[in-house]
Amino acid sequence: MPAPRGPRTVVVTGASAGVGRAVARMFGRRGDSVGLLARGEAGLAAAAEEIRAEGGRALPLSVDVADAGQVEAAAQRVEEEFGPIDVWVNVAFSTVFAPVTEIDVEEYRRITEVSYLGYVYGTKAALARMLPRDSGTIVQAGSALAHRAIPLQSGYCAAKHAIKGFTESLRCELLHTGSRVKVTMVQLPALNTPQFDWVVTRLPKRPQPVPPIYQPEVAARALLYAADHPERKEFWIGGMTVASILADRIAPALVDRYLARTGYRSQQTTEDPDPNEPVNLWKPADAAPGTDFGAHGRFDTRAHTTSPQSWLSRHRRLLTLAGAAATAALGTRLARTAMH
Repeated sequence: MPAPRGPRTVVVTGASAGVGRAVARMFGRRGDSVGLLARGEAGLAAAAEEIRAEGGRALPLSVDVADAGQVEAAAQRVEEEFGPIDVWVNVAFSTVFAPVTEIDVEEYRRITEVSYLGYVYGTKAALARMLPRDSGTIVQAGSALAHRAIPLQSGYCAAKHAIKGFTESLRCELLHTGSRVKVTMVQLPALNTPQFDWVVTRLPKRPQPVPPIYQPEVAARALLYAADHPERKEFWIGGMTVASILADRIAPALVDRYLARTGYRSQQTTEDPDPNEPVNLWKPADAAPGTDFGAHGRFDTRAHTTSPQSWLSRHRRLLTLAGAAATAALGTRLARTAMH
């Protein structure tokens, strides 16, 4: 399916920082009109400025995605301002780094409301507008952890598993009705985003993504591609994402033991936690002027800017055709050799 022509109306949740910020900027660079949904007003204002500088249009809306009413009202505002929504990208999440025994029930409730139900509310707001028009695309930003959970991130892993199940159910329903509305999910690798600077953590050392770490633009390019090619059920981005998913299918008990041995150390740096770091679970860390975090976290020197596996994922049809052509050529050569 070729990329759509002409500017579109796009909504991105979690657009004030991290992957949401990066992908919103990419949509703006193409001249799209982008509704930016997040809580942090400083981050939203900066994101809107970037999009306008790139030639797109931006509508920043301070929204808590855990509130279905706020999400619905934001969708209405976007359509009033920019016209029918063509693409909705769910990215927003929040989490806590700690063992299960050290996360209280209210924190689990909050993680679930933001990181899972926020996707449900965004999807339903999009469907309410797309289904009557029989047109539109919903993209869910997922994770390798939607397939394979790891220790110390039970709330986040549970939410990503739930999103995967929700999206698969919805996809079947859309196929059943013959709808031209599409939904796809992009399973992302470890990323250098600001979440590690504002997440609630009870770990002995500062949290980090499980290496290898990628820049958020790697994820953003994948989400942009998925929005243009929504016929695919899922995209797996990053070699470790693929390895984790496949290893868990082959030997899940072995992966359990491996993560029990390595999962704590791999998610922590050698630095002591900073008690003055902001916390983003209950209130936005990027609300006040001067608190914009941008798309990147503190791991720029360790983060990869490209992913060969991501390129392969986006171009697998081309590779399949090339492989078929190479196989045919080899067969022809062997046949000719046999004749001589």
